[in-house]
Parts: sequence; C-alpha cells; structure tokens
Amino acid sequence: MELEDIVEILKSDPEKVIPELLDDVRKQYGEVPYIMNFMKDLPEIFIPKTLYDNSIMREFKNLDQETVELISIGVASALRCEHCLKMHLRIAKRKGIPKEKIFSAIMIGASLSNAAVLAESTRALASEFPDENEKKNGKDKEKEEEQCCDPDCEVCNIAGANVK
Repeated sequence: MELEDIVEILKSDPEKVIPELLDDVRKQYGEVPYIMNFMKDLPEIFIPKTLYDNSIMREFKNLDQETVELISIGVASALRCEHCLKMHLRIAKRKGIPKEKIFSAIMIGASLSNAAVLAESTRALASEFPDENEKKNGKDKEKEEEQCCDPDCEVCNIAGANVK
C-alpha cells in the first residue's frame, strides 16, 4: 500500500474504511484473522494496526510472500500461539507452499524457542549458583598472576636461581 493510499484511508470515514480493509485482508489471506474481527469495532486501534501490519506483512520489497508466510509460521511456532499458527498454516496451504518447507519453518521456530529458553534459564542458573570450577579456576588464576613469569627470577624460581 502506497503512502498516498494510506493518507486517503486516514482521511476517510472509519465506517467506510473498515469494511474495505477487511475485504482487502480477506483477499490476501483467504480469511480475516480473529484479532482483526475482534478489533473492527475500535477504529482508532483497528485502522492504524491494520495499516502497520499491511506494511510489515505485505509490502516488503526484499521478501516474497512465501518467505513472509514461512517466517510467520516459524514465529507462531516459537511463540506457541496455536491460533496464529493454524491460521498461517491455512494461508500457506492456500498459497501452495509445500508441507516440507512449512515443517522446516516450524523446526527453525522450535529451535530458536528452545535456544531462548536455554539461554535465559542457564544464565539465571549461573547467576544463582556460580560454578565451583569457575571459582577454583579464578583462584588458581589469581595465584598465577601473583607469580612472576620470568624463569630466571631468583625470588620465584629458587631452585633454578643462581645463588650468589
């Protein structure tokens, strides 16, 4: 949607614009998402959100619609949003996206979701239970830093030092 179209929509009567926007979404997706149906009676929220979503989901110049749909599926999977996932699966099916590609997007979303859980949880665990090895290694390192690294040092290397 071009900027001029958006300006015209914003100038229009919300009562006329909302059905047009819903119709456009229905043409694009083959259905109207639940959230949009829920918000259609709140024009001050519905109109800007719909325009924003349109800009994100359909107006990218560098991503094709199949890629956008696969990203949506991966994200819905990662967020564990069953309603969004099922809707985007239906859209992908209507667009003819192969099941194998859809499954790959689900697996990527699952992997990232798993990594996010592990990253946050292991950091929390480490902050509450500092690793004993890290403590020990830290003490050993302090001792090493206290010692001189010069092999000829008469203070640190008494056995090898030349006693005068």
